Amino acid sequence: KCRTGPLDIVFVIDSSRSVRPFEFETMRRFMMDIISNLDVGPNATRVGVIQYSSQVQNIFSLKTFFTRADMERAINSIIPLAQGTMTGLAIQYAMNVAFTTQEGARPLHKRIPRIAIIVTDGRPQDRVTEVATQARNAGIEIYAVGIQRADMNSLRAMASPPLEEHVFLVESFELIQQFAKQFQDKLCGVDMCVEREHGCQHSCVSTPGSFYCECNPGYRLNVDGKTCSPIDACADGRHGCQHHCVSVRGSYSCRCRAGYYLSQNKRSCTMIDYCSFGNHSCQHECVSIPNGHYCRCRSGFTLQPDSKSCRATDLCNGVDHGCEFKCVSTEGSYHCVCPEGQQLQADGKTCSKCGAGHVDLVMVIDGSKSVRPQNFELVKQFVNRIVDLLEVSPHGTRVGLVQYSSRVRTEFPLNKYHSADEIKKAVMDVEYMEKGTMTGLALKHMVEHSFSEQEGARPLSHNIPRIGLVFTDGRSQDDISEWARRAKESGIVMFAVGVGKAVEEELRAIASEPVEQHFSYSADFTTMTHLVENFSLNICPEEGKGETEIRSPCECEALVQFQTNTVAILQSLTEKNILWAHSLAQMTARLEDLEKQIANKK
Repeated sequence: KCRTGPLDIVFVIDSSRSVRPFEFETMRRFMMDIISNLDVGPNATRVGVIQYSSQVQNIFSLKTFFTRADMERAINSIIPLAQGTMTGLAIQYAMNVAFTTQEGARPLHKRIPRIAIIVTDGRPQDRVTEVATQARNAGIEIYAVGIQRADMNSLRAMASPPLEEHVFLVESFELIQQFAKQFQDKLCGVDMCVEREHGCQHSCVSTPGSFYCECNPGYRLNVDGKTCSPIDACADGRHGCQHHCVSVRGSYSCRCRAGYYLSQNKRSCTMIDYCSFGNHSCQHECVSIPNGHYCRCRSGFTLQPDSKSCRATDLCNGVDHGCEFKCVSTEGSYHCVCPEGQQLQADGKTCSKCGAGHVDLVMVIDGSKSVRPQNFELVKQFVNRIVDLLEVSPHGTRVGLVQYSSRVRTEFPLNKYHSADEIKKAVMDVEYMEKGTMTGLALKHMVEHSFSEQEGARPLSHNIPRIGLVFTDGRSQDDISEWARRAKESGIVMFAVGVGKAVEEELRAIASEPVEQHFSYSADFTTMTHLVENFSLNICPEEGKGETEIRSPCECEALVQFQTNTVAILQSLTEKNILWAHSLAQMTARLEDLEKQIANKK
């Protein structure tokens, strides 16, 4: 058997009228003798047969049969065409049809030899030189076998070089069976993988007169054609791993970041619930974060220095006050207040939103290593407190978020979400970046991308205020002056918020004029929520800006609204005075009881 490796062989048989029936039988025998010595199969040698005269007929293609018995039955059933001798047409068919991957030929990159064996007994009636050249250039190795009356010049024009190895002339049909053995040896040749020092790292595949290297499954052949490298199964991006993909010898496995565990589907990751371990000792609430947890107090309580216990700070912390913005405790009572620029509604609890005008607000938050995971969660809460002040809608206020460290990442652009709830959920899903503090790079990104119309900023001609809010906890590792200046020159109103080790000089450089109204500082993350109040008035635009309708304060509806709000405020004050009076009467009665008890003891 021929064991030099897989081949794609197509027999191109002349069945013109000059080939008599008994002569055609010897051609059948010639094909079957060669096939009988081939290692045929889908992954070994594949064989196809076409016959031609004035036309071309496909007997079976390279993908039709994979056993010798099936091939022999098909060859024995061939009925000669018995017409002209259009050899050039047959070569054209072999090149354009028989040796295509659709008909079963292996792809060229697999380097499996494509061999055409042309058997003819006469002179072609069409041109063969040009089409044979095209076939050879397409990677087909042509053997030309002439019998009896064949034209030697035509055979030489068809065959591949060297001609002495690819051109054969047999004197008669009777001798073709003896020639089959000689041709078989020529076709198979020697095992080049054995005869030569091939240098293949994994395996060597011998071909007629040559060889090539192959790699084991899970590896690919390097450009040197000999050594192999593992296939990166993660590179195509179709692995579906939520966090990390790890390539292993042509396959892959998914891994999760620290603080997460791999789910049952082996792709998604679930955050470890450290609070469920039961050893957190939090007095009120335990909040799990990647790599740990932190304690959180219920509304109205303050976390103590031990980071576990909570203490009520005032009366607002001990009752369900329902204030939308802020509850202010007074002696024996409390009342709700709203940010500057907003009015307390008639219910005494809710505040008017920034609905009088529209803004495009982009918040740029520091995700550097110095912030730390637990503080980053507080930063996200700070962002959502600001979102609570806004009337978010596609035609109202739009909000975008950018995080930066050593690089910059748009968490979501201005046109991504159209409601406050969507934005707040997206904020809580933001993942902490860590690493450096490139504030200047973040400002550049904000100016060039975040406030572009492609990312949802309204055109400048609409007169919609553009507001940038930069949050940082330390000194920038790059220069901020140029892009802070460019931001303000482009019409962006800049706010700067600093926490901890933030540098006041940099905050002032970022902030718009007047600087004192556009920058704020907090000593630590746990006390920074009060900064929200400092921004409410400036973030909410003045009524009448942008596309908002300008209304006269003297219109009937405006007067009625003013009257309603005034009555509500007076009623609230009256109720509080009654409550104070009642509290005072209780305290007086209590003092009288104490005096009587003291007198009785005497």
